[in-house]
Amino acid sequence: MSELEDLYREVILDHNKNPRNFAELDDADRTIEGVNPLCGDKLTLYVKLDGDRIADIGFKGTGCAISVASSSMMTERVKGATIDEGLQLFDTVHRMLAESELDETALMELGKLAALSGVREYPSRVKCASLAWHALKTALNDSTESVSTE
Repeated sequence: MSELEDLYREVILDHNKNPRNFAELDDADRTIEGVNPLCGDKLTLYVKLDGDRIADIGFKGTGCAISVASSSMMTERVKGATIDEGLQLFDTVHRMLAESELDETALMELGKLAALSGVREYPSRVKCASLAWHALKTALNDSTESVSTE
């Protein structure tokens, strides 16, 4: 296993054991429920906006290590971002997880989120990693629909 794969594994394990922003936001402007029936992941995403900026974000729920780590890394990365930046980040991460390898520049821009790139090697885990991201996209598009990775 390469040093990079070791680092990615450490990042995912750390975010699973110590998830960031694992909290319900009582004053959330948008709340989205999400489920991955294949793995049993369940999450509620809370987004607090200040104009077009994500002022605060949190999540609660249960899931596998990949789902929890992805949710944690996502909330850490988008807090303070604009809605457009959050949607652009969704597109980049979705491309990385589901479609193709990103070039080195794009991976560098993702920072710790690049740790999720290895999930593509396990197609059944892509839905685990993408659940929170689909909930974020739904929330930022001001939809109230529940999200399912079915």
